[in-house]
Amino acid sequence: MPEPASGWPDHPYGWLSLAPPLATVLLAIVTRRAVASLLAGLMVGALILSAGRPVEACVRLLETHLWPTLVDPWQVRLFGFLVLIGAMIGVVNRSGGMQGLVGIIVPLAKTRRRGQLATWLAGLLVFFDDYTNTLLVGATMRSTCDRLRVSREKLAYIVDSTAAPVAGIALLSTWVAVEIDFLQKGLDACGADLVGEYNAVGLFLGCLPYRFYIIQALLFVPILAALGRDFGPMLHAERSARRDRNDGESGGSPPPAGDHKLGVAPTHWSNAILPLGATLAVVIGLIVQTGRSAWAADNPGVAPSWQDLFGAAEANVALFYGALVGLGVAMAVSLGRGLLSHAEAGNAAFAGVRAVLPGMMILWLAGTMSGMTRDGGERVTADAGYQHADVALYTGDYLQSLLPLGDSSASARAVALSLPTVTFLTAAVVAFSTGTSFGTMGILFPVVAPVAFAALGPTAGAPFSEPLLLATFGAVLSGAIFGDHCSPISDTTVLSSQSSGCDHIAHVVTQMPYALVVAAVTILFGTAPLAAGVSVWLLLPLQTTALVAIVLRFGKRVDAETPVEGP
Repeated sequence: MPEPASGWPDHPYGWLSLAPPLATVLLAIVTRRAVASLLAGLMVGALILSAGRPVEACVRLLETHLWPTLVDPWQVRLFGFLVLIGAMIGVVNRSGGMQGLVGIIVPLAKTRRRGQLATWLAGLLVFFDDYTNTLLVGATMRSTCDRLRVSREKLAYIVDSTAAPVAGIALLSTWVAVEIDFLQKGLDACGADLVGEYNAVGLFLGCLPYRFYIIQALLFVPILAALGRDFGPMLHAERSARRDRNDGESGGSPPPAGDHKLGVAPTHWSNAILPLGATLAVVIGLIVQTGRSAWAADNPGVAPSWQDLFGAAEANVALFYGALVGLGVAMAVSLGRGLLSHAEAGNAAFAGVRAVLPGMMILWLAGTMSGMTRDGGERVTADAGYQHADVALYTGDYLQSLLPLGDSSASARAVALSLPTVTFLTAAVVAFSTGTSFGTMGILFPVVAPVAFAALGPTAGAPFSEPLLLATFGAVLSGAIFGDHCSPISDTTVLSSQSSGCDHIAHVVTQMPYALVVAAVTILFGTAPLAAGVSVWLLLPLQTTALVAIVLRFGKRVDAETPVEGP
């Protein structure tokens, strides 16, 4: 047994409690495989808990950790939502509903500026899934952008910038349940007395305005389009496209062999709106109902606010039944209108489920890692031992013992104030190296959450603790997407270039300067001044203003904004 951590009462594993998450991060960076790295990290933890006995470690990993996580009621509901929402999106996409939705925007694209803005708006409309967004918007808007002489590089950039970012902050998407679950895993790693009244849904909503990179990445696209300016490699690509009246083969962007084909004909937008509207209505209705019931039971006679309702609601139940109703409506629409046969609808639903399986695997393994490294729900005090040391490593407690947290010293204050920026950069490095946002969130939340709550939570008493706490959680979500944007091995980066008919390396080279500029602005005018107590509602417009100033100062006009006629 390792020596106890200095200054922390008889920690059972000491520095070894850090081994599973550290091994996971390092292996993910080296191998670029999130699932394999999570499995390896879990095996490291199981070996530590089993005193190095490999057979016992395998049994423990399967029976004590992986299986209980898989059958946990919250996890089962979450998996059910992902399966149902994936199936619904598959049916809606195959029946042409998504193309009908995007088709509303295409007639608006009559100039280069409007073409870029229309593509951006189409990306905002397809908010419910990043893969669908990437494939659909790129393939649908490609011919329009070619006609308007917008480069394939710019198209791929717009597609990539409205895929994960919009799905990450949408209140109804394949991302929302995943992010709430990761936040819940972070809370589970902390203990009830440390997190106070916080809950996963409340944190999800509370940190929305603190996801600086996501918000500004979405706004940077219309800024560039409205000002008609670009800089760096994108400027060269845009000028080449304009000069050569490109057909998709100029500006260093030859289309890849085997363009993506959606295989469906455009139909009516209502084929998408009806299922999505039904899902949203059921989700909101159940959130209000379950939230009101839970709030009334705990707070009789007290009227709840909307934050109280969302916080007390059973979000996993609402999402599950909302997706179930949405799938039923999608099936009814596609079959009732004769758009799909029964076999085609079933195949479309199965294809949609298959698309969410990798995310479900990461969720399962990340949830298992959270359970292995947390404390079994019991907080450690001077009078209480580590009651679950046979199944848990108490990693969060050991981290807290190493850092000067929760006091008024200068070092504790420095740790607290730097947490959002350090967390954002760490998430960016892991996501860039692994190419996965979900994997990054799953790896980091169980480690970041205990430190964040110890430094900034209700019991810490740090100045500006509430904004810094929300910004730290927002930094995990934003940093993961920033790193994913810059990563050449990211699935959405690859799909964006493929669906747009753009050379993949050209997409990476032209997009990265824009992503780096937005990230730098969100640190200099976001996480850094936030630590000095500046309000988030002042920082958000300040960041946008800074981006406009950068484009005006360093960007150059691509061309005069004139209509482009002809097919």
